[in-house]
Amino acid sequence: MTMRDLWQYILSLFSFDSSHPLLFTQIHFWVLFLFIYAGFALITGRQRKPGARQTLRNAYLFAFSLLFYYKTSGLFVLLLVGSTLTGWLLGIGMDRLKHGRKAMCAAGVVLNLAVLCFFKYAYFFLDIFNATFHTEHSIGIKILLPVGISFFTFQNISYIVDVYRRKIAHVGNILDFGFYTAFFPQLVAGPILRADQFVPQLYRPFFLSRRQFGVAVFWICNGLIKKLVLSDYLAVSFVDRVFENPLLYTPFENLSALMLYSLQVYADFSGYTDIAIGVAMLMGFYLPVNFNSPYKAQNPTDFWHRWHMSLSRWLRDYLYIPLGGNRSAGFLSYFLLFLILAIAAFRLQSTWFTVAAVAVAAAVLMLLAFRPSHRRTLGTNVNNMDTMLLGGLWHGASFNFITWGGLNGLGILAYKWWHPLPKARRVATVVTLALVLTVARGLVESALLNVLAVTAAVAAVAITLLECIRAPRLYKAWNILFTFVFISFTRLFFRSGSNLDPAEANEVAWQTASQMMGQIGSAWNLRQVPEIVGSYWQVFLLFALGMAVHWLPTRFKRRYRLWFAQMPLWLMGLFVVLMALVLYQFVTADLQPFIYFQF
Repeated sequence: MTMRDLWQYILSLFSFDSSHPLLFTQIHFWVLFLFIYAGFALITGRQRKPGARQTLRNAYLFAFSLLFYYKTSGLFVLLLVGSTLTGWLLGIGMDRLKHGRKAMCAAGVVLNLAVLCFFKYAYFFLDIFNATFHTEHSIGIKILLPVGISFFTFQNISYIVDVYRRKIAHVGNILDFGFYTAFFPQLVAGPILRADQFVPQLYRPFFLSRRQFGVAVFWICNGLIKKLVLSDYLAVSFVDRVFENPLLYTPFENLSALMLYSLQVYADFSGYTDIAIGVAMLMGFYLPVNFNSPYKAQNPTDFWHRWHMSLSRWLRDYLYIPLGGNRSAGFLSYFLLFLILAIAAFRLQSTWFTVAAVAVAAAVLMLLAFRPSHRRTLGTNVNNMDTMLLGGLWHGASFNFITWGGLNGLGILAYKWWHPLPKARRVATVVTLALVLTVARGLVESALLNVLAVTAAVAAVAITLLECIRAPRLYKAWNILFTFVFISFTRLFFRSGSNLDPAEANEVAWQTASQMMGQIGSAWNLRQVPEIVGSYWQVFLLFALGMAVHWLPTRFKRRYRLWFAQMPLWLMGLFVVLMALVLYQFVTADLQPFIYFQF
């Protein structure tokens, strides 16, 4: 390589290429990070006491964070700067002014949500408008979605609300605050930073022990392995092929694609989080844990306590509790539920869905009118459902994401009803449900009914046996397996709408979902299963290994993480080199972007 070539390469590190946004999985990122980390080391090398050097460090990392975002989103970096400046000014205003604090907080929240809605939901609302007034061919727009807008918008809202609640004081220096909103490791795909958790770290001096360095390297390696070995390989080798044309594949392959996608999306998202945590730790900052072995969950509620924990906590503290939480539900809670049901019924134009929506609305109103003693329980359930529906909408501006959120909400409500039932009623309920669905399956030709009937029959047999033999460990294993299957089926709607232009997401997503459900619910030829598994043995083996590692005891994982962190530096370096060689074998021609970049 000549000096000219080297200079051109260095320039490319600081320029934006829309066809190749900067990713953690690219060698270019790590070369750029080495340059930046060298400067970071010079700034913090002699730092021991709090003082001006924190601001210099924060300003330096803020500048690199803006460069990083420019490398992923181009001129949308100006939107990030504008959002940062607005949040900073509002924080100062709320702390210094005696009057108008509530109005300023409301203005900040509304402004942030307005920007988010414009970029993320313009297609969604325009689609509803066009469907209402039949203007499909006369009104059309093209809006590009800034990468990670949901994450830095939620962080800004968190800061504004926390300053208003006086949980934290405002950040006086714009460079310090800019670093909070734009911190590059988590900027484009989380975890979501809470102001009360991260702002205090802005003023702490840099410290990185030998063990912390080893843990940071472990998280980075762990994340890269998850992304490149598990997620990308499963996607390219199997999952993407089935989702692109479900009708070309057998029922077993369609079902397998759903199960494998659950591991793929976990490895992809948690892999990004692991890398972000490791990179942040190298600079002395600590990001919140975002995953806690979610596929160990024994019910949907437990799952959402383990999956994307920063979002779940954000929705709990800034949406669920303000709506009333476990205490009650006000007008806004019921209005949101009825509005979402009405819009969905109108847009989907499905007789079955419209009947179901009207039945739900009527049942809620009747309970409010005739069972006042149940209002608190009803209100809690409505708040839960609103939170999950809006959480689904946060992920994407289409009805398939709302459907996904709604199914998770129904799962949570079903478990809340199921959990306190006596054992005899549990058995009677699931057996009755299996019989009803079996009869309905014989009367109505429906792939969905076929799937539900078979699932209910398997559940009836399993629960009856487990209740009889009273084996707690087997029951726990069954709960984990059933929860995993349920969560995987809800992702039929999540995956079908991912990576699509918002203008076509609804139609394509529902078509893909219906085709896959139709295939899964059709007649099975079990003789094909061994041949399919044999043809894709690498994929199924990798899936089995991935799930086995995921289900390892937490204590065991902590032990080998600390063992890695304490190994000699030369041995750690050798491991990193060997890992890089292995990862190179798994890298595809076009690196797969992280799934949550689109959110």
